[in-house]
Amino acid sequence: MKRLSYILILFLSISCTTKEADPIKLNSDGCDFCKMKIADGKFGAELITTKGRIYKFDDIHCMINYHKENLTTNIQSFYIHDFNQNNVLIPAENAFYVKGGEISSPMRGNIIAVKTEEEAKKIALKYNANPISWSEIIK
Repeated sequence: MKRLSYILILFLSISCTTKEADPIKLNSDGCDFCKMKIADGKFGAELITTKGRIYKFDDIHCMINYHKENLTTNIQSFYIHDFNQNNVLIPAENAFYVKGGEISSPMRGNIIAVKTEEEAKKIALKYNANPISWSEIIK
């Protein structure tokens, strides 16, 4: 019986802290860094702590700045809006990024994230931007 109790407690603690991305409510949710309303479904971002707390941002720039100011916060995952699908969050470490050029994001992070490398190459040409990796962004 004791063993079953430990297993149940372990299962409940894991299920309560593991979370997936929570869709951002555009024009309703506020950015946890700059406090502006999140209005653009192409540039938003989200991070989830190991305790299950979700922080939402209107630009990847805000998420990165928040993370740098809160290095003791244990992060479970980062999500970023897919530029090609309005208000769809994708895992940040799996996305492909382009930066600079003629890209103009809400807080001037000027980074676009997409699901595939092919999409990133097309966007880089269109916006005269350069590829950048997640590891370069997060450092």
